Amino acid sequence: MTVHFIGAGPGAPDLITVRGLRLIERCAVCLYAGSLVPEAVIAAAPKKARVIDTSALTLDEIVAEMRTAHAAGLDIARVHSGDLSLYSAIAEQMRRLDGLGIPYDLTPGVPAFAAAAAALGIELTLPGIVQTVILTRTAVRASPMPAGEDLATLAKSGATLAIHLSIANLARVVRELAPIYGEDCPAAIAHRASWPDQRILRGTLATIRVQAKAAGMTRTALILVGRALGAAGFTESRLYAPDHSHVFRPRKR
Repeated sequence: MTVHFIGAGPGAPDLITVRGLRLIERCAVCLYAGSLVPEAVIAAAPKKARVIDTSALTLDEIVAEMRTAHAAGLDIARVHSGDLSLYSAIAEQMRRLDGLGIPYDLTPGVPAFAAAAAALGIELTLPGIVQTVILTRTAVRASPMPAGEDLATLAKSGATLAIHLSIANLARVVRELAPIYGEDCPAAIAHRASWPDQRILRGTLATIRVQAKAAGMTRTALILVGRALGAAGFTESRLYAPDHSHVFRPRKR
């Protein structure tokens, strides 16, 4: 018996990995975060599977379901939105399973920031503009941010910022970033990226808050900030340059 932690992707049912889908199809128990995981993904579970929406459950209650399934020798599909490595709260679940001696494995998923970039039709790293992406969040009601991870500190890098779980903190995001990036810096918001009701806002740090308020965006949105979002005059990558050789494209003699 194994608990299979599965990243379901950003929302579109066909963006789950083949491996993740196959695991859901064969597990007798499926625990999923119903607030963000589409029902179309969970519909792949076996007809007689025990399917539980964990959005209203506590950690103790979730682990209790895992213990019950383990005692019965049943495999579990534990399905989270996006990718497991970001803001998924699986570390605490795995720690509990380690203590109980229950085996588990992890199947990654398409992260929300990648779906947002695809919806915007942009590359987050551009030669000569920015080569770093920082994935972060701000503190609202969740755990406080560690020292040194405030937006003003992170912004000093000039990186493209993908700011999760912070649409309710947008005023503060703009207030902290505008003095460093400039009010004319491109900014975008992807609401429910890849879902049928996906909405995209494009603006600048000077306009994005007003745009979000007018659109009524209050949750399930990712904020992107950085010069890569609006750059057109960037230098082309050396990767495909005629005078750039490498092992797969040796220099012509």
